[in-house]
Amino acid sequence: MKKVSVIGSGTMGNGIAHVFALHGFTVQLIDLNGDALKKGLATIEKNLGRQAEKNLITQEQASAALSRIQTLTEINRQNLQDTDLVVEAVSENADIKLNLFRQLDQLCPTHTILASNTSSISITRLGGVTGRAEKVIGMHFMNPVPVMKLVEVIRGYATSDETCDLVIECAKSLQKIPVAVRDYPGFVANRILMPMINEAIRALHEGVAGVIEIDEVMKLGMSHPMGPLQLADFIGLDVCHAILKVMQDGLGDQRYAPSPLLVNMVLAGKLGVKSGEGFYLHKSGSKELVPSPAFKK
Repeated sequence: MKKVSVIGSGTMGNGIAHVFALHGFTVQLIDLNGDALKKGLATIEKNLGRQAEKNLITQEQASAALSRIQTLTEINRQNLQDTDLVVEAVSENADIKLNLFRQLDQLCPTHTILASNTSSISITRLGGVTGRAEKVIGMHFMNPVPVMKLVEVIRGYATSDETCDLVIECAKSLQKIPVAVRDYPGFVANRILMPMINEAIRALHEGVAGVIEIDEVMKLGMSHPMGPLQLADFIGLDVCHAILKVMQDGLGDQRYAPSPLLVNMVLAGKLGVKSGEGFYLHKSGSKELVPSPAFKK
């Protein structure tokens, strides 16, 4: 595979485009929102510059990676005509993803592999709306993509051995560590992570401890680099809510039901880093952990 199209230029999409371009792939970063696309490309440039400053890559490598990325605001046959791999990184919404996969199936060449960066939605379901289910697969990168090594490779019911092998080798070429998992709600990473985050939110809601205290227990007692509430803010509380609902509905188990506090925070627009406030206040340029006023005693 030589040419990759990444659909969606948000946090995950621009990170995915970054690592593909850095490792020699020609990349099309596609987003219907031109402003979002400019922001995504600026983020890639900033993060490549940061890697060069830390001597993780050379300035020449950073410049070469940036030159390999083309930005586009349309999804059409001409733009996708020679794409070997599409990585979808749009909102964690099943209807949006299903419609996109129907469209990609019609527009992409027959050899193109269609991958989703979904963190919980069924790959089998996405493949089922296409005429190439054997070429549909999950490629779940971790955030931040340029830093985190893991890629969950999720095989749908009809995904072929050839597709799985190609995507595993592709992930290795990005200096990532691919781990093959089966297509069940939440896969492995989020099936284990999200109940932990949800339980931390329940503990906060029940008054067991405060925001700082819950996160400190997990950091100091369990050697987690980031507490579950801080991590939830980083992921996005709306994303956490969506993943938990997929697992609750898909597995038919109420233990995955989102905490009432999480539901209310999402309804109130307190989504974490992306909105500036979640369990913590998030100010640009500040790394100080300040709990939201809603959780101060």
